[in-house]
Amino acid sequence: MDSAASEPHNGSTETPSPANGTARPPSTPEGIALAYGSLLLMALLPIFFGALRSVRCARGKCPSALQLKNSSEMPETITSRDAARFPIIASCTLLGLYLFFKIFSQEYINLLLSMYFFVLGILALSHTISPLMNKFFPASFPNRQYQLLFTQGSGENKEDIVNYEFDTKDLICLGLSSIVGVWYLLRKHWIANNLFGLAFSLNGVELLHLNNVSTGCILLGGLFIYDVFWVFGTNVMVTVAKSFEAPIKLVFPQDLLEKGLEADNFAMLGLGDIVIPGIFIALLLRFDISLKKNTHTYFYTSFAAYIFGLGLTISIMHIFKHAQPALLYLVPACIGFPILVALAKGEVTEMFSYEESNPKDPAAVTESKEGTEASASKRLEKKEK
Repeated sequence: MDSAASEPHNGSTETPSPANGTARPPSTPEGIALAYGSLLLMALLPIFFGALRSVRCARGKCPSALQLKNSSEMPETITSRDAARFPIIASCTLLGLYLFFKIFSQEYINLLLSMYFFVLGILALSHTISPLMNKFFPASFPNRQYQLLFTQGSGENKEDIVNYEFDTKDLICLGLSSIVGVWYLLRKHWIANNLFGLAFSLNGVELLHLNNVSTGCILLGGLFIYDVFWVFGTNVMVTVAKSFEAPIKLVFPQDLLEKGLEADNFAMLGLGDIVIPGIFIALLLRFDISLKKNTHTYFYTSFAAYIFGLGLTISIMHIFKHAQPALLYLVPACIGFPILVALAKGEVTEMFSYEESNPKDPAAVTESKEGTEASASKRLEKKEK
């Protein structure tokens, strides 16, 4: 699981007033519109491109940098059992972080978290930019292969502990990502934060796969309740989100027009509000492809539903001046719109019978093929009738 997806994820909100009591000058309407528009655009990018890359991953062709040799570079498949447990695990994590911030010094906790996300962010950003950077290298580029291998035992009992294969291009991507990592570690600048946040989001949408639509409904439904409870029922999520200095949220300054890059009055959007709906939208794209109709109806419908849901979240938050649980609006939109389209097209059965399995499991792949063939035969029978 992508760690960013399991962290607290509240809707957009503003930072608190300065601790010294100095009144913060109100943001201009233009600055607020720019901030919310930028958050919306940044949320859409990892969903769109992550969904496209998830199709390649489902076929066992994940673009990678510094991947484990024996992992086969396969995505992680979420089952219905995983989906049912996820809100409980997320709640325990959220409450644990809240208690940690209450008991221990916030400064030391954020220092440890900064180091942890510094490493994760470099790897995630490197994985994200690797396919793009490969296009800029000339064919004559001296690309050498490397392997980092640690084993234990000897002879027939030898076992690989770490087995990384990488090349010169991967090292260059790591070097560029490390520059961003050092910038984030030293300055905590909002642009560096967003680069890491976008990388985490894209990797989450690309590498976390739901096995079917029912599992997606269970996951989104459970997190719908989770989000509403922790935002409206308590102050836990908002408190953690404001105390947690890690790239688990996208931020954009509302006073950018007045203060430039040194602006400090931020609107924010948690990565969970991107990744969780994003993996459901990516599943619908793969379902579109499985229908072999050369259309992406369900993908574009769910993508438009996400835009509608997040736009509604921002509007209501701006009207009531209070942090909103974004999944309260995103979940009904992202689930409801595609199901309505499926009802109109008479493809509800096909949608809910579509099954994805873990590519690492040969038996599961066989079952998936049989399910696809059965679904295709049903469509042929309908046409004959």
